[in-house]
Amino acid sequence: MTDVTDLNGANRHRSKLGGSHTTIIGGRIGKKIVSLLSRHPEVKKIIPSVITVKGKGNSGGMLNARVQRPDERGNLRLLISHGTSFQELRIITTVGSFEGGERIMEELNSLLLDE
Repeated sequence: MTDVTDLNGANRHRSKLGGSHTTIIGGRIGKKIVSLLSRHPEVKKIIPSVITVKGKGNSGGMLNARVQRPDERGNLRLLISHGTSFQELRIITTVGSFEGGERIMEELNSLLLDE
């Protein structure tokens, strides 16, 4: 997968990743998912939150990602789980309504299914 660059040669999807830390669980696959979703024209910023461990066990395993429930402003959350760990990422969109957020949620989930 190649990164999208703007006219100045800057990496656009990286500029959409923000917050107090930029660690994404799932290694390369997790980063690929975030990169894919950040290419959507109505995604403004993706903000990772704390990584939580569900319990003892194998830290590896299958990686699952799903975009969930918009808020009243159309912003979404992405839930990534990998083995016993999970992470929630906030997806800030350019739409300003719940209905617009639902539309983007469906588009982003269909992108995830295609991968």
